[in-house]
Amino acid sequence: QVRLVESGGGSVQSGGSLRLSCAASGDTSSSYCMAWFRQAPGKEREGVTFISRLSRTSTYADSVKGRFTISRDNARKTLYLQMNSLKPDDTATYYCAAQHYMYCTGSLRESDYKYWGQGTQVTVSS
Repeated sequence: QVRLVESGGGSVQSGGSLRLSCAASGDTSSSYCMAWFRQAPGKEREGVTFISRLSRTSTYADSVKGRFTISRDNARKTLYLQMNSLKPDDTATYYCAAQHYMYCTGSLRESDYKYWGQGTQVTVSS
């Protein structure tokens, strides 16, 4: 079992940057693959980026490629999302998610993740 708590959200102007963090507690974080999802008002939750448990593999949604970078520090049990060149369309609640490595698919499907944080709000103004 792992508990996830996001932080780092806030309001920023278009073109700005934010770094989100997701602190994990409980089981060893290196046993889990992790991902970031987001949900904008009135829209379904969508996958943003994935990282494997030892950071060997990462994938990104086309909408954030070249602007967002996922990373993790297993010693600190923390997942990060560096977001650059932010756009108003990036406005959403951002969630981190985790799944035990035995069940990892490397996907950005919501149903493939068992553990979720409570979310942190990101607002990008034009």
